[in-house]
Amino acid sequence: MTSGKKARQQRRTPPPPVRSTGGRKASPKVLAIAGAVIVLAGIAVAAAVALTGGSSSSTTTPTPLPDSGTAVSLLKGIPEHGNVLGSPKAPVTMTEYIDLQCSSCQVFETQNMPSIIRKYVRTGKVKVEARPIVLIGPDSELGVRATTAAGQQNAFFTLAQILYYNQGPENGGWLKEQTVLNAASGIPGFDVARLKNALNSSAVTSLANRYTSEANADKVNGTPTVYVAKGSGPRVQVAPGLIPNADQLSAAIDKALGQ
Repeated sequence: MTSGKKARQQRRTPPPPVRSTGGRKASPKVLAIAGAVIVLAGIAVAAAVALTGGSSSSTTTPTPLPDSGTAVSLLKGIPEHGNVLGSPKAPVTMTEYIDLQCSSCQVFETQNMPSIIRKYVRTGKVKVEARPIVLIGPDSELGVRATTAAGQQNAFFTLAQILYYNQGPENGGWLKEQTVLNAASGIPGFDVARLKNALNSSAVTSLANRYTSEANADKVNGTPTVYVAKGSGPRVQVAPGLIPNADQLSAAIDKALGQ
C-alpha cells in the first residue's frame, strides 16, 4: 500500500527552491490591511446569509480528503484546546504564525513538525500555539476562520494538518468552503455543521483580529514565523527568514529546556 508520505509526493510537485530555503514574505502593509479585510468579509458574509435564509454558499455532502487518517493518527491523544496543541503544563511554548495557503508553511507543517510533535509535544515537553494570519491572499482568510472555528471543537491542528496535506497552489482557488468541510468530515466525532455555522461568527472574527494584532505587534512579515520560550521567559525566534527544520527546532527547544 502506498504510504501517506509517498501519496502526497505523487500528488504534489515539490515547492520551488525559494520555498525550501526561506519563509513566505509579505509586504509590511499586508497584515495591517488583513484585519480590516477580516472585519469587512465577516460583515459581507453575514449580510449574504441573512438574504439567503441562513446559507452562505451551496455545498455538497462533505467527503473526507486524502491523508485525513495520517493527520488524525499524528495528533491522536494529544490535548488540543483552541489554538493550542499539547499539555497546558508543558514547560516550553512554541508560537507559530502560519497561513493555510503558504507553501513554505506546508513544508514546515508536513515535513518538519511531525517529528517535533512526536518527540516533544506528545511527551508533554512542548505546547504549540498557532496564530493563523492572512499573508498570501484573500482565500487565506477562510483558512484563518476555518482553523479558528475548528478550535471551538478542539480540532484546530487536526483540520490544519489535513488542509496542509491537501494544499493547492497559492491563490489557486483551492481553499474554499467545500474543501474546508471535506477536510472537517475526516475528523472522527467532528460536527461539520457546527463548523460551517461558526465560520463567520463574531467569536471567530474576534479571534482572527487578535491574531492579526499579535502578528503586527511581533512585526511578522513572513510565514512560517516560529518562536520558542520557556515559561514566561523571553521568546527566541527560530531560523529567522527561513523554514525552520527539525534540527533547528530541536536545538531551540533543547536549549529552552536546559538540555
